[in-house]
Amino acid sequence: MGDTMVEVLPSVLVERCNDSGDLLGVVQLDPEYFGALVNVPLLHQVVTAQLAAKRSGTHSTKTRAEVAGGGAKPYRQKGTGRARQGTTRAPQFAGGGIAFGPKPRDYAQSTPRKMVRQALRAALSDRAMEGRVLLVDRWSFEVPKTKEAAGSLRALGVDGNVLVVISGQDVVAERSFGNLPNVNIVEAGQLTAYDVVVSDWVVFTDETVPGQVSDAPEGSVVLNSSRPVALEVVGETDRTAEVEEDSGPEADETEDVGEAAETDDEEEDK
Repeated sequence: MGDTMVEVLPSVLVERCNDSGDLLGVVQLDPEYFGALVNVPLLHQVVTAQLAAKRSGTHSTKTRAEVAGGGAKPYRQKGTGRARQGTTRAPQFAGGGIAFGPKPRDYAQSTPRKMVRQALRAALSDRAMEGRVLLVDRWSFEVPKTKEAAGSLRALGVDGNVLVVISGQDVVAERSFGNLPNVNIVEAGQLTAYDVVVSDWVVFTDETVPGQVSDAPEGSVVLNSSRPVALEVVGETDRTAEVEEDSGPEADETEDVGEAAETDDEEEDK
């Protein structure tokens, strides 16, 4: 049997900015990671397994054999008119053991490595196709500062739940984003499909973005861009500026024609 072919979508273009929100350009992401087709059943299975693996499984209850006490028979076997009982620690008594209660167990599910990788590609591709992926050159925080981290996110135009993918050496950025309630921080090597699915935005740096990043073709436009200046960066003409520039000379010509007409009327009166 031959190798399974993985169908991919066209390449995705995203904006590359600095942490102050200034647009540096438009880049093309690796289609292997950001152009895969979204397999929803596969993604659901992997995310469910990842959530199950997070469960500690330390819950426990005591059975009738483990509850202290209850050694004596509560009352005699016959002659009381009631059902016979051998211990007060039976499940039907208050303070007795629990029947079929939970016991410590491991909830981890066995998931093939190929499925985990493909689910991550599907999650990243879904966010990229929605225009919810941003690329930052680097985080330039000199010291941990939550205020600067929050300002960077506002400058980038992201809101909601934000996933910031950092490198293991970027301790300053990790501590800067650590106190923001709507920001989830994860190292690039620990990124999972669940982290991407529960986030509205995914922010990478040049060091943490998966795959190879190349410059976008000249004239490319990010369709879901929240930045109107993106058209100027990739070489397109700002049509609004053209209209304003063209309206100036036309207005001057109209004024000149009006002045000439007034002059002709004055000469006729004379």
